[in-house]
Amino acid sequence: MKRRSILLLALMLTACSEPAPTDTVESLIANPERLQALREQCQTDYAKLGAELCNAVAEATRRRFMGDGKVPYTPPEEEPVF
Repeated sequence: MKRRSILLLALMLTACSEPAPTDTVESLIANPERLQALREQCQTDYAKLGAELCNAVAEATRRRFMGDGKVPYTPPEEEPVF
């Protein structure tokens, strides 16, 4: 009986834990309005949102601006004339 109560207590505590964030880097890249809203919230209240979400927001912003980084530099075939 004691084991059951401990198991029940453990299940109740895990059920009450905070859910995992649903905002991933890919989902934020696909939804620019949500990304902008979260960027503003991270700037005003970083402690409330947490480091994990704000880091995902920063990475999504970087990827939207810089791209995926897989495009190699291709110099022009002819040298420029100055």
